[in-house]
Order: sequence, then structure tokens, then C-alpha cells
Amino acid sequence: MWMGIAQRLQALAQAGLAYDPHVFDAERYQEVLALSQQMLSHLTGQPVPQLQDAVALERGYPTPKVDIRAVLFDGTDKVLMAREKHDGGRWSLPGGWADVGCTPFEVAVKEVREETGLDTEAVRLLALWDKRVHPHPPQAWYVYKAFVLCRPTGGALLADTAETSEVRWVSRHELATLDLSTDRVTLSQLETLFGFADNPDLPTLCD
Repeated sequence: MWMGIAQRLQALAQAGLAYDPHVFDAERYQEVLALSQQMLSHLTGQPVPQLQDAVALERGYPTPKVDIRAVLFDGTDKVLMAREKHDGGRWSLPGGWADVGCTPFEVAVKEVREETGLDTEAVRLLALWDKRVHPHPPQAWYVYKAFVLCRPTGGALLADTAETSEVRWVSRHELATLDLSTDRVTLSQLETLFGFADNPDLPTLCD
């Protein structure tokens, strides 16, 4: 609950400052912004200066950040996963933040190539989920997560990349035993996504 309040306060302050407020209103918005960042720092462990720097780079009305994850199935029992160097070698689906100038499908294809060595074709959007309503650890940013089904078209799995230390096909029954990078993907999300391996015609999921 407090995470949601802090994120909303930060967004309200950013929105108020984006529209050239009167000097006294600007002072109030700056105070609300500072208080929200203190709350977020306490809840997430991120230092206040880091939060301030990130907000300073944003202009205009604040909107959620977008995380793109690629989903590649091998039959109905295996999914491609990678160990994230930036999260202690924990396992995740290939992916990352959306890039300005790239479509969601282009981001998914690029992330798979960079993190696994495979060339792929993006097929369809499987799910668009609000990070807040799934069991992820606390994070200062409000995030939407897009899961894109991809199909291998070439390339070969790499043993090591700049971002990953291992890549392999993981069977469905292994998921519960993996040390997952839950900031990126949760067990419940993976179990839900496997429904598309069983039935590719299921409708896109959206919170």
C-alpha cells in the first residue's frame, strides 16, 4: 500500500511541475516530490540522490516505464531462460527496458539476440501486466511488463554474454526449483505463460 502511495505522490508532483505552475504551487510540488522520494528510498533501499537524478532526466507528464520480456517455447514443456549477471546469476526471461525508437517487437528480438545469441521473429503479445499487482519485490518506478512470444529463426545459444552467464531451455517442472530474478519475472507469471504453450490461441492477458 505504501509503495503505491509513494509512487502516486511522486507522479502527482512530477505532473504538477510539468505544467509551469505558479511559483508557490511549484514550491509545494517540490516538497511533495522530496517527501515521496524519501518514502521510496525507505521502501526500496535506493538512495535518495539516485531517485532524484532519475526524475531529473524525465520531462513532461509521468507515465509507467515499460519492461519487455521475450517468451520462447520448445514444444509445450520448455521455455528459454537466462541467468542475469546484474542480479546475482538469478534466472529470467530474456528482456529489458523498452528503447525509444524501437517497437515492442523489435525490443524483444534485440534482447533475445543480445542475451542468448538466437535470432528470432516476434509473433504476438501474450500479456501486458501491471507490475504492482504481481508478487515482485518493491521498486521505485511504476512499471508495465509486456511478454512477447518469439520464434527462433537462427543463431546459436551463447554460453556467456555481457548480461548473462548461462542460457538454456528450462522444463516446466524445474521452474519451482530455480532461483528466479523476481524483479524481472515471477513463478506465477511463468506458470501462467505456459498456458500459451498448451493453447497458442488463448487471448492476450491484460491487467
